This record gives sequence, structure tokens and C-alpha cells, in this order.
Amino acid sequence: MPEPSPANASADLISFLQAIPEGRMRRGVRFPQWFLLLVAVLGILSGCQSLRDLERFALRHHAALNQALGLELRRPPTDSTFRYLFLQVDVAEICRQLQGWMLAQIPGGAMGLDQLVCDGKTLRGSIVQTDGGGGAFISQVTLYSKTLGVAIAQATYDTRESHERAVLRELLATMDLDGVLIQADALHTQKPFFGSSRSRGPTSSSQ
Repeated sequence: MPEPSPANASADLISFLQAIPEGRMRRGVRFPQWFLLLVAVLGILSGCQSLRDLERFALRHHAALNQALGLELRRPPTDSTFRYLFLQVDVAEICRQLQGWMLAQIPGGAMGLDQLVCDGKTLRGSIVQTDGGGGAFISQVTLYSKTLGVAIAQATYDTRESHERAVLRELLATMDLDGVLIQADALHTQKPFFGSSRSRGPTSSSQ
């Protein structure tokens, strides 16, 4: 389970994002990294599903964001600005830190978790036909905390390279699961899943 630094554990989201080290090259940087990450978080929570969606979201709320954050940005970031950000920064590390920050908002931290829900979804538009006549696709496995009301861990995989059970095992192996109820689909209740030494024997409940 990732542990947030003491400075970030009780901080608000903006202070947390401001504390993340800059991951971009200095040349050509026009927007603070924390601001772009904040817009990305707000945009995704508002339903944005693409870089172009984030551009439209930033344009639509440009004046309100400037006023609320005390900024004087002349123009909103474009889709290419977000693309450059996500190519330069360590997205996996930011997600790890964000997970730790979210857990710190639960009374008792990670010890306050009592239930996690596993959910697997196929990413829209990712299905391709294979040579054998079947279909392959990109899928995402998410661990959702009912206590916090948000997803605290997720992983994306290609069905030609892995499967949901293996990906869920990897996610669970990174977390302290003592006393945590794991809810998952019936395919995860097969005996080989619990035979893994890394699963550390979580309690499960099929749905």
C-alpha cells in the first residue's frame, strides 16, 4: 500500500498536486504542472474521455478557473498541451501518489478500508478481430472503495497478453488486505486464484 508523505497526507487536492515534482522538460512550459493535473482530474470527473474533451473543458471553465485559483493565464491549455504532459510525466507514479493521498482521506487511512469492489470493463472502441475469428480488446480492472466512494487502483491490459484474474492478483498484491472484504465476479473465485502466494489470502465475495 503506498504511503503519502506527511506533508501531503492531510493537504487539500491542490496542495497535493503542487507538491508533485515537475516531470516535464523546462523548455516550452507555459502552464504549471499542478494546474494541468487539476484540470485533468476535474475534467475526467466531469465525463471527459479524450484529450480533445479536456481542451473543451479547459476552454469552457477558463475564466472560472483563473478567478478561483488566483491565476492570470491568458489562454486555456489545448489538447496538445495535455498530450505533452502525459508523455513527459510518470503517470504511473502520479497515480500511485494519488492513491496514497486518497487513502489518507479515510479516517484511519488504509486501516479504515473495510471493503473493495473489483470491476472489469472493456474500453470502448478497442475491440479488434483476431486471425482465428475471435475478438481481442483492451480492458481495465478497477478496485473501488465503497468507504471513500472512488476508485483507488486500476490497471489496463490487452486480452492477447493477460487476463482479468492475473491483473487483479497484481493489484491486490500491492495492498494490505488484512480484514478487507473483496467483492468480485465469479471468475475470480476459482481455486487457482487463491493458490497464489502473493494474494495473501484476501476474503472474497462473488457477485
